Amino acid sequence: MKISTRVELGIVALADIAVNSEKGNTVSSAEIAERQNISQKYLEQIVLGLRQGGFVKGQKGSHGGYVLTRPADKIFLSEILNALDNNILADTYEAEDDQDNNNIRASVNSCLWGNINNYMRRFTEQMSLADLIKECQNETTEKKNYMYYI
Repeated sequence: MKISTRVELGIVALADIAVNSEKGNTVSSAEIAERQNISQKYLEQIVLGLRQGGFVKGQKGSHGGYVLTRPADKIFLSEILNALDNNILADTYEAEDDQDNNNIRASVNSCLWGNINNYMRRFTEQMSLADLIKECQNETTEKKNYMYYI
């Protein structure tokens, strides 16, 4: 599956904001860009999409930056994906005519791609930004606990 850089970095930026604004602090795009090694100019375009999607709001001033508009456990991946690229969770095939019931291509599209799309939709509708952050933190912790011997 191919996910655009815009979507990938949008999720990374939201996760960064969620983690670094837990105590009510704002998070600047410069801080996100530095921590995540992202071009600040490109990040600003992505954050604009996140603002338009209603996920973050900006605060001006000397301590300005971004905060989430709602708790991370109330933001679901399906919402983020649809806001940044509404084609990801869209059906990948066109419905075939009913006359064409013996068409193998239509069957494969329905049985394979239709099921994959349905799974992706359900998965992203159930996984919140908070769930994603927790899972990523657990994975990072597990990787740090590995000891390699040569």
